[in-house]
Amino acid sequence: MYVGEHKPMKRKAYWVLASLGLSVSSLTLLQGQQQSEPAEEVELIADHAECVMFGPKRAEFMDQSVHARRNRFSFSEITESVVNRLGGRVETPYFVPGGSRTQASQKGSASGNLIDKHIFGVLREKGIEPAARTNDYEFARRVSLDLTGRVPKVERLTQFVNDNDAEKRAKYVDELLNSEEWIDKWTMFFGDLYKNTDTIRATNTNRRAEGREAFYAWIYNSLKENKPYNRIAYELIAAEGTNSWTKGELNWQVGNRTTGGPVQDHFDQMASATTETFLGISHFNCIVCHNGRGHVDTLSLWGKSASRMQAYSLSAFFAQSTFTQQPRAERADPNLFYWGVEFNRNGSYQLNTTTGNRPPRQAIGTQRVATPVYPFGDGTATPNSGEPWRTAAARLVTSDFNFSRATVNYVWKELMVRGLVEPVNQMDPARLDPENPPAAPWSLQPSNAALLRDLAQDFIDNKYDLKALMRRIATSDAYQLSARYDGNWNPAWDSLHARRLAKRLMAEEIYDAVVQTSNVAAPISFGVASRVPNEPAPAPKIVQWAMQTTSPSSRGGAAGFLNPFYPGNREDTDRRRDGSDQQALTLMNNNLVMARTRSTVTNGRESLLRQHVNKGNRELIDNLYLNVLSRMPDESERSAAMAALNSGNRTQAAENLLWALYNKVDFFFNY
Repeated sequence: MYVGEHKPMKRKAYWVLASLGLSVSSLTLLQGQQQSEPAEEVELIADHAECVMFGPKRAEFMDQSVHARRNRFSFSEITESVVNRLGGRVETPYFVPGGSRTQASQKGSASGNLIDKHIFGVLREKGIEPAARTNDYEFARRVSLDLTGRVPKVERLTQFVNDNDAEKRAKYVDELLNSEEWIDKWTMFFGDLYKNTDTIRATNTNRRAEGREAFYAWIYNSLKENKPYNRIAYELIAAEGTNSWTKGELNWQVGNRTTGGPVQDHFDQMASATTETFLGISHFNCIVCHNGRGHVDTLSLWGKSASRMQAYSLSAFFAQSTFTQQPRAERADPNLFYWGVEFNRNGSYQLNTTTGNRPPRQAIGTQRVATPVYPFGDGTATPNSGEPWRTAAARLVTSDFNFSRATVNYVWKELMVRGLVEPVNQMDPARLDPENPPAAPWSLQPSNAALLRDLAQDFIDNKYDLKALMRRIATSDAYQLSARYDGNWNPAWDSLHARRLAKRLMAEEIYDAVVQTSNVAAPISFGVASRVPNEPAPAPKIVQWAMQTTSPSSRGGAAGFLNPFYPGNREDTDRRRDGSDQQALTLMNNNLVMARTRSTVTNGRESLLRQHVNKGNRELIDNLYLNVLSRMPDESERSAAMAALNSGNRTQAAENLLWALYNKVDFFFNY
């Protein structure tokens, strides 16, 4: 909260915010979901609400009509709220040359990009006019945040906008894909997906900081060398070794360890994590406990007919796995150990349990052991002769066409805000193929099944190259549409991608944007090795950017700023992008923002304000806007800022203006 010298700034800066047409309404996008309608009874459309799947993930199984009513801020509502508060419509060199080509693509003509063929083809068939192409300022900020998690540096932004090369957007995409920042952003993304954290409280599994860091380094280095994604997934599923502190990929399977029951619980969780993470099928976790019929009938056509025996048969692929602990010999502490995930040729999946985390497993007729059979595709694939079963699972999963579909859908959602299948972890294998649609009353699950199919095939054809997939999306005209829409928008068009959908920045993106644009560093220090009694504390790791932190437990002193923006804990709480009162208060009051609105020199570096405060009013205003919002002010914004600078103490007015920009919708949303 504000104290002392911050009180005058609070009053005056808030007036600046209001004078720019923002006032408190700009912050209701952060507060909005706290102002929802009164709570109502939630109807679940699947049985057994006591299941662990209905804990933190309860909302995923709500009746969709109830969920829609409760979720006031839908994709459309958020986007409309953002664009209604945007400035920057001044006529400046916003648009890339080649308007006729752009207009043709907007009308749905073939553009050479398979994404545009499908997106604009559907829009044309439905008679829906897409949004105009976004301007260069907005594109540069959008694609920089999407691909690297950072806002563009002002020098590069200015150079980009003033470039007359018709291919400059594609070249900028390539520049971002080949940057160190791209590795940081997507290491964070896959760290979330693979749930990389040091302690898994639910199972009392401790990877320790060493395991967490080894896993982070493995993900980072895999992306740095642009390892094909099917190889990344294969290595995680099939990983074997004795030291999770030196062999980072072991840590994914370590995270799937399950306590409190027989070994079959381990195998079931390994299979469930594999199907959800790499095939996008979270409902498999239900089938491990009971047949689908009568339980997931309205959730999944595939799950409706799936049997528990099929689930046992997939779990059996993991039955030759054993988790081991090995105390760290060079540190005399029995509580310090690393994990092994080792091959046990004699392992099997016995149908003989009565305790544990799952219902009893009992013999089916005379069958007392489940043998590995892959339940997807034609449902008959088994390990090759002499092939370790978990290696076979890795081979079958990564060669499954739905592996490519699921991966494309994850990346599509990250770049396009809404997945082609939504939620991304509830893919239904029986409703994905446009050539084989399900019988009524079921319908194809993807919003554009042909696009998902063709983009998945393109991903395979490009040898599972993540950068090629991202390049395909980011250079499409569909990706480059504006969030602004002239005319009446129908929320039913959200899934058709006729406009850009807005999204709130990730916690780490907001933190790093404040640090980068203010030019005042905020290093983050955290431990990377376990503390040994009677020995000096290991040296901490220091990173300059929140996007370089390795897990929720490595946020250090930055946690106070990051946590209100829902970064998740990678265990039972997913990352979220919705709003809260605390987020608004954080941007208004947190010292990370407050200290960076000063005209100071820190560690030999001039703050943003220090660099520009002695320049003329127009130059000062334009530079603050360019740095913080990645655009120029429009005339009404410039006039309001001029009036503020010409009243009272000019330096304090400039600080107030900078504070106001950090609280503007342009800053904390990607649009």
